[in-house]
Amino acid sequence: LELPGLRVEAAGEGLDQVKFDLELSLGECGEEIAGTFDYATALFDEATIERQRGYLLALLRAMVADAGQPVGRIELLSAAERIYLLEELNRTEADYPSQLCIHELFEAQVREAPDAVALVFENEELSYGELNARANRLAHHLIGLGVKPDQPVAICVERSPMMVVGVLAILKAGGAYLPLDPAYPSGRLRQVLDDAAPQLMLCDAAGREALGAEAIANMSVIDLDAVTPAWTELPASDPDPRALGLTSRHLAYVIYTSGSTGTPKGVMVEHRSTANLLHWNSGAFARSETSRVLFSTSISFDLSVYECFGALSQGGTLCLAENALALAQTPSAVSLINTVPSAITALLDKKAVPASASAINLAGERLSAGLIERIFDNTRVQKICNLYAPSETTTYSTWVCMPRGQAVVETIGRPIANTRVYLLDGDGAPVPFGAVGELYIGGAGVARGYLNRPELTAERFIASAFVEGDRLYRTGDLARYLPDGNLEFLGRNDEQVKIRGFR
Repeated sequence: LELPGLRVEAAGEGLDQVKFDLELSLGECGEEIAGTFDYATALFDEATIERQRGYLLALLRAMVADAGQPVGRIELLSAAERIYLLEELNRTEADYPSQLCIHELFEAQVREAPDAVALVFENEELSYGELNARANRLAHHLIGLGVKPDQPVAICVERSPMMVVGVLAILKAGGAYLPLDPAYPSGRLRQVLDDAAPQLMLCDAAGREALGAEAIANMSVIDLDAVTPAWTELPASDPDPRALGLTSRHLAYVIYTSGSTGTPKGVMVEHRSTANLLHWNSGAFARSETSRVLFSTSISFDLSVYECFGALSQGGTLCLAENALALAQTPSAVSLINTVPSAITALLDKKAVPASASAINLAGERLSAGLIERIFDNTRVQKICNLYAPSETTTYSTWVCMPRGQAVVETIGRPIANTRVYLLDGDGAPVPFGAVGELYIGGAGVARGYLNRPELTAERFIASAFVEGDRLYRTGDLARYLPDGNLEFLGRNDEQVKIRGFR
C-alpha cells in the first residue's frame, strides 16, 4: 500500500484471537479451493493442527476417489503416523526367562540365599529354605494324589503362611492354583467352584465354613489345619519336583473376574506370562524397594500375584497382613505397598502409611493428581507408580513412574516390557494420534483365555492384525495418547463402574 507522504507498516500479523476453539475457513481461489485453520492455542498445539489438516486432506482425497465408500474405511493416517502408533510406541522387546515357571524363579532365590527371610506374619518368620521345604513336602503329596499340569486345584484358606505354602505347592506339583478367599460371600465362592469344577482343594477351618459342607462334598479336600508339616518325606533325587513334563506354557493360575459384564469368568494365565511380569518388575524396582513387600490383597484379586511373587522372585520378604488397613499390626517395616487409590486414601485418612514405605504402586481405579500430591505431602514415599491392566493381561500392562520432586501426571503411562498397546476404532483400525479409541493389549502378558468359555474367548481374544502370531485382548476400556506418548485412561465403553477397585 502506497500513499503520498505516508509510510505504512504492518502493525501485526493478522488476527490474534478466534471466536471458536477451532475454525476452518475455505474459499475459491481461481481453480482451487484454499483455506486456513485458526485455533485456540490454549487448547491445541501446532503439531495437533498439522495432523488435523492431514486428516482432512486424506478425507477429501478419498472422497474424490470414491464418494460412495464408508467413512470408517478411509485411511486417515499417514505412513509416518501409522509407524509411530503401531511400532515406535510398542518397541518394548526385552529378554525374559520365558522358559521358566513362577516357582522356579522362587527356587533360584532359595539356592542363592536359603537363610534369608521369605515371609513374616505376626510373630512368625519363615526362611526361603524352610518355605521351600514345606511347599515341596505338600507338592509331593499333591503329585501322589494325581495332580497333573494344567489341572485347576482350589485353595480356600485364611491369610497365613500356609496360604503361601499351599500356592507354591500347587505350582510345584504342576497344577494351576484356583484362589478362593474365605472372606468372599459363600454364593460367589460356590459359583466359582461350580464353574471350575476342581477335583482337589486345599482348605482350612475358615475355608470350610465359608464354602459349606455341601459345596465340597464331591471333592478331595486336604485339610491344612489337620495335617502335620511332614506330609511325606522328600525324595533325595527330586526334592523340587521336576519329573512332571511341566513347561512355562502350562497354566499357573485361574483367577475369576468380578462378573461386571456378565457371569464371572475364569482367566487362565500361563507361567510364561507371569514370568514376563516378574522379570519386568526386577528391572523397574530396586531390590531395596522390593525388600519388604506388603502382602495384603485378597488372593482372589490378581494384584496378589504381583505382591506375592514380585517379592519371592527377587529375594524380598513378604509381610503378610489381613488388609492394607492392618499395617499397624505388621511386625516389620514395609518398603513397597501395592493397592488401589481408594485404599491408599483410607490409609492417608488414618495416618497409617508407614514411614518405611519408599514406593507405592496404585492400580485398579483412576488415579488423580490431587491424590498423588497428597501422598507426597503426607508421607516419606519417594516413588509413586500408576499401573493399568485387566486380569486378562496378567496384572499390569502399562505403567508410569513419578519420583518425588518430578512432575505429577494423570496417565497410565506406556507398555511394560514385551507388551503392545493399540487404540482401535469400531472397525479395528488404529485411531489418529490423540483421538479416543478402545484399548487392545498384545504381547507376552495376554492370557490363554477363559476357562470353559470358548465362544467368549474367541470374542475377546483375537488375532493381531499388526504382529504375526500375536494375540490381542479387547479390554472395553477407552484411552487416548497424550502429546508425550503416554496414555490417558478415559473409562469404559459400557456402563461398568468401580467401587474400591472392584468392578
